[in-house]
Amino acid sequence: MSEGSWPEGRAIVYCEGAFGTPYGKTAHGLVRRTARYEIVAVVDPDLAGRDAGQALEGRPRGIPVVADIDGAVADARAHGRPATHLVIGLAPDGGRLPPEGREAVRRALSLGLDVDSGLHDFLGEDPELAALAAEHGARIRDVRRPPPRSELHFFSGAIEKVGSFRVALLGTDSAVGKRTTAWLLVDALREAALSAELIGTGQTAWMQGARYGLVLDSIVSDFVSGEIEHAVCRAWEEQRPRVLVLEGQGSLMNPAYPGGFELLAAGRPHAVVLQHAPRRLEYDGFPGYALHPLPRQIQAIEIISNVPVVAVTLNHEGMDPDEVPDACRTIEEQVGLPAVDVLLEGAGRLVDILRPLIEAHGDAGAK
Repeated sequence: MSEGSWPEGRAIVYCEGAFGTPYGKTAHGLVRRTARYEIVAVVDPDLAGRDAGQALEGRPRGIPVVADIDGAVADARAHGRPATHLVIGLAPDGGRLPPEGREAVRRALSLGLDVDSGLHDFLGEDPELAALAAEHGARIRDVRRPPPRSELHFFSGAIEKVGSFRVALLGTDSAVGKRTTAWLLVDALREAALSAELIGTGQTAWMQGARYGLVLDSIVSDFVSGEIEHAVCRAWEEQRPRVLVLEGQGSLMNPAYPGGFELLAAGRPHAVVLQHAPRRLEYDGFPGYALHPLPRQIQAIEIISNVPVVAVTLNHEGMDPDEVPDACRTIEEQVGLPAVDVLLEGAGRLVDILRPLIEAHGDAGAK
């Protein structure tokens, strides 16, 4: 992942039937922030006519939600911002493109739009879609396509030379807001004059413009640790940041998306921040699979890594804003750690929690 000339173009985000749900998390991330594209519309007929930011979190962002690709193209052109890209904003279980999504991609290609997809279905390998792209001078980019094995890295221990303080932003479940909180933490660290970089680990971070990282779940397991180490080392060598924030994937005990082990083992964090949704009782998308209690999840992380969980960040889904302070107090009493809702109160308090650890670590050649 490297930074080019950004934004690359103006993007329509396809999220039919999923905006505002966990399956729309890629679209949500792009509406909240991206350096790679200028977002000109979101496609979801269920919410057509609304502002995407208003629909997502009550904050208008000047991004309309429209019913279909043609409407999005026409709206963008009418506002003097003609679209150049269609970005797949869906994140369904298994990463498969639904039939209606395929039709949207066909239409976008026929209109000459480049298509960026982070799904496990590689659209560029579809003969019909590849032919449409060639006919109309469009490009299909499969973000989850792994690099050739000859270009992958094996863990070497080089990470021990990295001087940055590293904090892993893990979660108690998938689709719980880890990436959003990680970005907000990076922003707050920079505002506090602590240079910071995000190590992205998924396709959405790439689409948002993370300069360093990997698409973890598309890489052969033998090389995952090496690719994490390589991203961390490259960020250190090129930027010398005081802090590196490692974006988590899944959760340690999620039955479908177990993740975090790799970051703890290969990313060698000095501290962990754990994102949690108090109102969730079961793992996302898997009824009958009870979410492991927060104290047990903290215990598991600390036993595996011998690294402390230093704070819990709150996902307030299913809660009214006035319920959040009590939820934070309950978590603090339950696990003896500070609890912060960074979407409502910002990440400044999280920086205050981390600052003594960062200063104790020293700068070790950081800028």
